[in-house]
Amino acid sequence: QVQLVESGGGLVQAGGSLRLSCTASGRTFVGWSMGWFRQAPGKEREFVAAISWSGDITFYADSVKGRFTISNDNAKNTVLLQMNSLKPEDTAVYYCAAKLSYSDYEVSRPSKYSYWGQGTQVTVSS
Repeated sequence: QVQLVESGGGLVQAGGSLRLSCTASGRTFVGWSMGWFRQAPGKEREFVAAISWSGDITFYADSVKGRFTISNDNAKNTVLLQMNSLKPEDTAVYYCAAKLSYSDYEVSRPSKYSYWGQGTQVTVSS
């Protein structure tokens, strides 16, 4: 049974930092890309960042570029999202997801992902 489990969410003041973690299990993820998405109340799920399995390709939404950093540790089947300079508009439930292979065109599209975590809440107060 494939599982993606996120952790690290919480409440932080604007300008602060959080680090989200996602650990995958239940199958081999060699060659799979990992992505982070978020969904605020009343809004559609939106792409945040993605990373290729090798870790040498990353892709970010314009809204988080320069503030968020995605990385992976394949030995631990873990992907991290370091979030700095957080803003109230970053408040959302954050989800990690896994898809086979990588392309800039596909990694930003939720429909292209096969597996999803349950989400972790991030709340940024002003």
